[in-house]
Amino acid sequence: MTRKTLIYLLTVCLPASGTMAQSPWKNVDSLYRPLPSSVHVYRRKDSLDGRPFIAYYVSAELKDKHLLFSDQIGQGKRFTPSQYYQLEQFPLLVVNCTFFSFETNENISMVMKDGRLVAYSAPSLKGKGEDSLVYYYPTRGAIGIDRKRRADVAWVFTDSTRIRPYAFEEMPVVAKGETSAPSIYDLNDIEWKWWKMRTAVGGGPVLIHDGRIWITYKEEQLFNGGEQDKHPRTAMGYTKDGRLIVLVIQGRTPGVAEGATLEQEAKILLDLKCYEAVNLDGGGSSCLLVNGKPTIKPSDKEGERPVPAVFLIRQRVKK
Repeated sequence: MTRKTLIYLLTVCLPASGTMAQSPWKNVDSLYRPLPSSVHVYRRKDSLDGRPFIAYYVSAELKDKHLLFSDQIGQGKRFTPSQYYQLEQFPLLVVNCTFFSFETNENISMVMKDGRLVAYSAPSLKGKGEDSLVYYYPTRGAIGIDRKRRADVAWVFTDSTRIRPYAFEEMPVVAKGETSAPSIYDLNDIEWKWWKMRTAVGGGPVLIHDGRIWITYKEEQLFNGGEQDKHPRTAMGYTKDGRLIVLVIQGRTPGVAEGATLEQEAKILLDLKCYEAVNLDGGGSSCLLVNGKPTIKPSDKEGERPVPAVFLIRQRVKK
């Protein structure tokens, strides 16, 4: 054997340093069959920064025309994800999404269905202390899929007189004023566009923007003071090669799974190659069903929490 041949064999057969690290994610498709070839389910059960950790994610190809990306709202009521699974005639995936009011059952995050707004974001937040006479106008993170099956994450503002949200693609807008019902002009920013999504759900904060971690919890006025707390989490993002990522993290189960901070959640999504991603409602609301089967264990002692909106993936019925 020549020296040149030996070098070639060593180069081909021996992995480079650092490439032997095993992925913490295990494919568990077999537990959730039948699944189309464009959809996969992964589970992680190990530790995160030395604490017990459990999470699942679903990867779905956006360009697969046999997949239908949709959502549903409760029309003034809240239902558990399992109830939505029954009501919506057994979709492939059901996951919680929006923040909401326990008192009124109303979504306080936007939802778009078939290209139209069916739920609106909270228009304003009343200031506190010295700012008690001032209202803040948050633009909050949302993820959408358009008619060409392209995903996008943006900061959005909604107006109940409009069928589409206003989107800010580069950064969130921080604005305030004296009215509790602002219009787009009260935001004093002209760099917006109509967000022409077919399906979209809101939450916040944005976790990843243009391929880098950027957690805009301060700008979106979410989790201020609690950004380092560990909780169950739900998040969605997309990769540059056209995969939708739906992530749920189990938490509040001492000794089993403690949850994750926003930063830990963002790092996980970045490791999954998300180009953009957004946090959605978490805590006791976090729940993901695949073919009606549970993934993480919800943290509420009653089990699945009723929610006013869910994101869905259906399979197109073959003729």
